[in-house]
Amino acid sequence: QVQLVESGGGLVQAGGSLKLSCAASGGTFSRYTMGWFRQAPGKEREFVAAIPRSGGNTYAADSVKGRFTLSRDNAKNTVYQQMNSLNPEDAAVYYCVAKIDPYGGWWSASTLQYNYWGQGTQVTVSS
Repeated sequence: QVQLVESGGGLVQAGGSLKLSCAASGGTFSRYTMGWFRQAPGKEREFVAAIPRSGGNTYAADSVKGRFTLSRDNAKNTVYQQMNSLNPEDAAVYYCVAKIDPYGGWWSASTLQYNYWGQGTQVTVSS
């Protein structure tokens, strides 16, 4: 059983930056695709970004491309999401997710594909 614990959320002004972290335990971190989803009040949960176990490529939603950067440190069992140029539309609860990567490059933008979820961390962006 994999446990995911997010940190780094908070309040930031529009145009500012935050760095989210997700620490994993209970599994072999290097076997997992890691990712982030977010959910704003009254909206569906949406894909933000994912990074397969190899870490060579990352995949991001169009709404965050060029602003958010996903990385992983397999030695620390941690995935990071650097978020720059934040705007009020980025405000949401951000969830870290994980699923075993079967071949080294798997990822998905579907909430249904990830079987491990963190509790979430709140990101608030003031205008």
